[in-house]
Amino acid sequence: MTTVKTFRRVGVVGAGVIGSGVGHLLAQSGHEVVLVDRRPEQLDTARGWIARNARLFGFLRKDLPPADEVLARIDLTTDPEKLAGADFVIENITEDWEMKREVHRALDRILSPGTPLAANTSAIPITRIAGVGRYPERVVGMHFMNPVPVMPMVEIIRAVHSSEDALRAARTLVADAGAQAITVNDSPGFVTNRVMMLMVNEAMFLLHEGVSSAADVDRLFKTCFGHKMGPLETADLIGLDTVLLSLDTLHLEFNDSKYRPCPLLKQKVYAGLLGRKSGEGFHRYAEG
Repeated sequence: MTTVKTFRRVGVVGAGVIGSGVGHLLAQSGHEVVLVDRRPEQLDTARGWIARNARLFGFLRKDLPPADEVLARIDLTTDPEKLAGADFVIENITEDWEMKREVHRALDRILSPGTPLAANTSAIPITRIAGVGRYPERVVGMHFMNPVPVMPMVEIIRAVHSSEDALRAARTLVADAGAQAITVNDSPGFVTNRVMMLMVNEAMFLLHEGVSSAADVDRLFKTCFGHKMGPLETADLIGLDTVLLSLDTLHLEFNDSKYRPCPLLKQKVYAGLLGRKSGEGFHRYAEG
């Protein structure tokens, strides 16, 4: 944890489940983090998540810093202008194109031209995001998996205009955080979500059609294929609202009916049953 970091101060935009996880990962690996969200209450929630998870992961891995040390490295703020001094910025807001566009317009104004900028998204093409600003060559994709602080791999996406310098910077940041990276070319959903969203959506159709129960679908995948989590458990962990937005994006971008969201998924989202973060999705979860 005493190694000198290539990027001393890293900006993280969006303090949801993934954004707070990215901030946690970077802080626990010795970076100074500016974690920005427009909602003060979300920042309070993120602080609680990071403190709880840092204690949990510290119990499991004795080489990690204590929770108070992790939090001391994170500046939680509603002021995006604090990103101006960052050496690298990662955007992690919700899977909504209009919101992404507005945030990247603001970042284009705030950041100096040479600051690498990563978009963390489940399905939106990085080239589309990069086209919002004046410096598309500095924009790359960085797809972090949940739970971010313990997942060993980050998917880095090369957009049409991404420079080798920007890609190298992203790989270096991931390595400094103690994780691995694989670089892929830009396509909606990239590699991981393009495949995984099909799997979880089809699992939902099995439940919707009465072919099997949620528990048995997940048990089959864990027992037969050695998956740590079944597809419906995975969807609950991601958040069913995020899964729906990702499938809608894939459906729109590819114009292919195989990505049509399962009606049961829509019903769950409409009912506010979003998975682990709401306490119920395809499974029920204990509070806390």
